[in-house]
Amino acid sequence: MKHIVSGIKPTGSLNLGTYLGSIKNFVELQNSYSYHHFFLFIADLHAITLPIDRQFLRKKIKELAALYLACGLKQERLSLFIQSEVPAHSHMGYLLQCFTYMGELERMTQYKEKKEQAFEGIPSSLFTYPSLMAGDILLYDAEYVPVGEDQKQHLELTRDIATRINNRFGDFFTVPEPLIPKVGARIKSLAYPEKKMSKSDTDTKGHIDLLDEPHIIRKRIRSAVTDSGADIRFDREGKPGISNLLTIYATLENVSVEAIAARYSNATYKQLKDDLAERVVKELSPIQERYRELINSRELNDILDKGRDEALKVANKKAAKLSRKLGLGRGRR
Repeated sequence: MKHIVSGIKPTGSLNLGTYLGSIKNFVELQNSYSYHHFFLFIADLHAITLPIDRQFLRKKIKELAALYLACGLKQERLSLFIQSEVPAHSHMGYLLQCFTYMGELERMTQYKEKKEQAFEGIPSSLFTYPSLMAGDILLYDAEYVPVGEDQKQHLELTRDIATRINNRFGDFFTVPEPLIPKVGARIKSLAYPEKKMSKSDTDTKGHIDLLDEPHIIRKRIRSAVTDSGADIRFDREGKPGISNLLTIYATLENVSVEAIAARYSNATYKQLKDDLAERVVKELSPIQERYRELINSRELNDILDKGRDEALKVANKKAAKLSRKLGLGRGRR
């Protein structure tokens, strides 16, 4: 069976942008790719590349796992697990560092951005984590990796590393292909529509968390930044605020942004915002209800245990094979 791999860092609350750009698409992929097994992990090793409170981290690990399931992921053909509970991830991450060049890591956009934001010493893990990310993918010989626009660079590096190793050892790794949603991959901040809606954004007006109460959701959408003029049309450059709202609506409805724009061509900004707010509330209500059932349940732990054990079998085997090819250890006995 072929594999699809994805992960998310537990460094903040899941927001509407992540749901529409990644998780909702992942749920749909389970239906579309019925012959693939899905490895989905909480990337806690990536979360510690910068300082983070341990209690906050543990809370978010559990929260994200419950939310992933609450968003509709089916347990069939799914291994949901916590990255650090599968030591082969850190093992493979180091092995791949030996095939990753300094210049490649220095070009990583996210590294350069985070380096500019850091006020103290830069940990080496922040520089080398793309090799760990490559290991996350290549451990499972993933055929596809669902990625947003901001992750395409990392996947290209993963492909380069896989090809480099294949050139040395033959057909060892599957070279993964990106799966990029056509709609919804670029959900922007409600307050700053030129920026991505981010779980690390300190301005709460710009994002909607999946666990936000309905009155908060309505308030934030109604106060979302719009544009000059009263016409409703999709125009990323000329009308970024309205275009962002249309993108959110279209992704929720699984239709084109042009279809939503046509629906509201004679409407006011207020009507669009009011309708969108109710549509978001409707979407998130069953997710929040299922989350409350899961968060402190034995069911959640059982699912994570099962996912860990399934991941261990695949990951340990792949990491051991590469170790042997590199001449590590005493070999077979």
